Amino acid sequence: MSKVIETTVYHLDELSDATKEKARAWYRDGGFDNDWYDAVYEDFQRIAEILGLRLKTRTVRLYGGGARQEPCLWFRGFWSQGDGACFETFYSYRKEAPRRIRDYAPQDAELHRIADALQAIQRRNFFKLHAEASHRGHYFHEYCMAISVERDSPTYQDMTADAENAVTGALRDLARWLYRQLEREYEYLTSDEAVDEAINANEYTFTEAGRRFG
Repeated sequence: MSKVIETTVYHLDELSDATKEKARAWYRDGGFDNDWYDAVYEDFQRIAEILGLRLKTRTVRLYGGGARQEPCLWFRGFWSQGDGACFETFYSYRKEAPRRIRDYAPQDAELHRIADALQAIQRRNFFKLHAEASHRGHYFHEYCMAISVERDSPTYQDMTADAENAVTGALRDLARWLYRQLEREYEYLTSDEAVDEAINANEYTFTEAGRRFG
């Protein structure tokens, strides 16, 4: 014989402080958007284009049977040794990159420094340097990027002695910059303020014990 069981449910602001923490933990563990980093990736792709990077892409299979191309960007974080971000790309000189990056991100001194470093080493090599970065290994941080640097020259003129280290260092610094942006975005989206806003916006309800109900 069927029974009707009544349950009293609560919105987040009706719960005790301890129970609110349980509700927030549910959201962080299960209700959190798996694609939370998309905005950071989109911003990075624009920055990469300004600096002269052409990010490699990979084919991602979709559940419906189709496929799409996504940039070769990876990260792992955020609290373990070996965490970080990396990318695969081709790099060559991009005219006016320092000015354009300042127009795009006027307050970001680290991006300005990276753009200036690339500009300076390109100038010493008559703007003929190009590079390729590929992922290697099982981890995802700046030192998992295998980076090769060459100079285009019809007379086979060698690149300056500091060219390889300068370009490699700038690309790895950019990977570190990407990781910091991802970390900041994650910390914001999982903060109590942002989690509470998301729970309330979706009108989730909970039992008195803090379990998700609806």
